[in-house]
Amino acid sequence: MSDTTPGTPKLSWWRRLSSGLKRTSSSLGSAVADLVTKRKLDRAMLDDIEDVLLRADLGTAVAVRIADAVGAGRYDKAISADEVKTVVATEVEKVLAPVAKPLEIDAARKPFVILVVGVNGSGKTTTIGKLAAKLSAEGRKVMLAAGDTFRAAAIEQLERWGERIQVDVIRQAAGSDPGAVVFDAVKAATARDLDVLIVDTAGRLHTKTNLMDELAKLRRVIERQLPGAPHETLMVLDAPTGQNGFAQARMFHEAIGLTGVCLTKLDGTAKGGIVVRIVRELKVPVKLIGLGEKLEDLQPFDAQAFVDAMVAEA
Repeated sequence: MSDTTPGTPKLSWWRRLSSGLKRTSSSLGSAVADLVTKRKLDRAMLDDIEDVLLRADLGTAVAVRIADAVGAGRYDKAISADEVKTVVATEVEKVLAPVAKPLEIDAARKPFVILVVGVNGSGKTTTIGKLAAKLSAEGRKVMLAAGDTFRAAAIEQLERWGERIQVDVIRQAAGSDPGAVVFDAVKAATARDLDVLIVDTAGRLHTKTNLMDELAKLRRVIERQLPGAPHETLMVLDAPTGQNGFAQARMFHEAIGLTGVCLTKLDGTAKGGIVVRIVRELKVPVKLIGLGEKLEDLQPFDAQAFVDAMVAEA
């Protein structure tokens, strides 16, 4: 980390991130320590290290890559847990750092449309509210669109966020056509010369309509009105879902094309390694990370800080 001076906001954030990744760092640390105690490195130990990394949700390809890096030049030699963790940190950062891309709003594209997707319960609507608050605080004119018309609670939650942060919300009654809501929102945002339009979407449908078909339809509605939009398609992913989260991300990416992921609910119950697998296998960057319910709990994803926290001492 570039700034860990006592009392700095970044240090405080890193400590909370470390707490959120405690399950991963603790399991990695204790498992690796058990493996290397009073043993010289051999193929069996490397296989065991691979197993530890797989249990951390890093995925097969990354686990094999790290095990190979651990074994390079160290066969039949004693190795410490710290050495293994250093290699893990180095290799994971190699995966994450090249695709660590912060969310950037192109001022030349107005309104800059952000389509937000994800399954119900992932923290999607809350993330939208916090992102809108952050952008508004930066001086941007923001509007929200309640595209999840299948749940009255989702519409109401987004409206509460709008009232809280003083941002307009385009909505219709529950059960309305989400495409009509999005159409109205793009039209209004364009007419008012707004900077950013953030569109909420359904995470599950209560009809026979396929969710991915519905999301693809919303994309087309936006594209027809505003060529080149949506400019970002972000998936909000609940970190504790682990491998199910990867399956969700792959499904959404194949259907509508994700430009980034926002990882939420990193609260100590999550295994953070799933981030590595998503980045490596889907080539989708993690742009935002959320640690809690406060507005400031949504922050840009920092690859180095994430890796440091993932291998931190328990």
